[in-house]
Amino acid sequence: MSCKTSSNKLLVEVFETSVNGNKLTKVSNFTSSKNASIIKLDTSKTFQTITGFGGAFTESSAYLLNKLGKKNRDTILKAYFSREGANYSLTRTHMNSCDFSLSQYSYSPVKEDINLKHFTIKEDKDDLIPMIKDAIKISKDGFKIIASPWTAAPWMKDNRKWVGGKLLPKYYDTWALFFLKYLNAYKEEGIDIWGFTVENEPHGNGNNWESMHYTPKEMTNFVQYHLGPKLEKDGFGNKVILGYDQNRAGLKEWVNSMYENEATSKYFNGTAIHWYESTYEVFPEALQYAHNKSPNKYLIETEGCVDSEVPEWKNDAWYWKKEATDWGWDWASAEDKYLHPKYAPVNRYARDIIGCLNNWVDGWIDWNMVLDTQGGPNWFKNWCVAPIIVNPKKNEVYFTPLYYIMAHFSKYIRPQAKVIGLENSDKNLQVTAAENPDHSIVVVVFNEGKAEKSFKILLGEKEIEIHINAQALQTIIIPN
Repeated sequence: MSCKTSSNKLLVEVFETSVNGNKLTKVSNFTSSKNASIIKLDTSKTFQTITGFGGAFTESSAYLLNKLGKKNRDTILKAYFSREGANYSLTRTHMNSCDFSLSQYSYSPVKEDINLKHFTIKEDKDDLIPMIKDAIKISKDGFKIIASPWTAAPWMKDNRKWVGGKLLPKYYDTWALFFLKYLNAYKEEGIDIWGFTVENEPHGNGNNWESMHYTPKEMTNFVQYHLGPKLEKDGFGNKVILGYDQNRAGLKEWVNSMYENEATSKYFNGTAIHWYESTYEVFPEALQYAHNKSPNKYLIETEGCVDSEVPEWKNDAWYWKKEATDWGWDWASAEDKYLHPKYAPVNRYARDIIGCLNNWVDGWIDWNMVLDTQGGPNWFKNWCVAPIIVNPKKNEVYFTPLYYIMAHFSKYIRPQAKVIGLENSDKNLQVTAAENPDHSIVVVVFNEGKAEKSFKILLGEKEIEIHINAQALQTIIIPN
């Protein structure tokens, strides 16, 4: 939208996704209002540097893409990774199988193979690796990949099972070698892995699907004495290692262990978190604590999704209504039930990403990029929702509103952007802002309420008044 009528008017572009049908739609021609609130930007105050936004490569997503016609497959990958699409910059994948795999498998299938002479990533070559390679071809700006193990092979664990149990100490060096072997194997495929989380959900997941348990001290020791030194010795000391990788309420004891002193923190580059503790609570105090414990390290949301739900097919309205429930709706303890009310999926994404950005989180990764109409495939039948849903039998694709919500951030807030200060006079508008490396400024505003609103953005001597629809997310770009 051009505003040339006055020298003090800000030049901006505004894109909106809303319950009334806008889908990253460019909007303009705003009328003035007597009740406009004020959003005052302050570029002199800067906070964290953005690492990126994106989603996860899973075997389930990759398998589904291969079941679609080439046109639809290409459409989805371009929607996620092209500059014209969401332009994802930060992604995740799983090492060995996870629940969003077609079966349980390990890259170290031979028992007692201490030196991993039989290590193989053949399970990834049909679906997962081709998906990643095609995404790399499409992405002009490139993206980072974080790899996460759900479990070691059962033969390395004290319970000899895929689910639960702990890594036997006698295999700590073997497990560190496993990470190195994975790096090299993927490198041979032309895929550069940026970093790792040490373990997906070290508390476990209720003994349901692939998992392996650590205490904070056990994970710290594994990284300090095994994984970190092994990667460093073999020329991969530049790879990022993220500790924890589970829900935010448990952050304090983990960062206390990881960052206890210089020796324990040496090989940890940051902390990974998930969002499943609550459908609405961001846990700002925990995020602030984790940042303050080690201010120069990463704090990345590595997984979040609408879980325990079968996706609604081509029903945009459902994603804006408080109809979804999560695992905690049925299974949370009595004292934690209040954290898991029914919620609107769009609200959960928009609230959480804005809340994270306003509390030092520098990266935010969605879970599966693509799922089917059942919310799988998932060998455990742990159905979830993805931003893009497909029906492979009919070769049909549905871009849910969640895709557009992710794009509001990933497309416009680019890596190396810095979150900036702001003052917001309307407590019912959720707002964050960042300055990109090219000095353009991006403001993201979420109006969760069912009434339209107006607000003025002030930047120095310039301002502009903007109208936002009810139940709408807006991204406002102020060029440099």
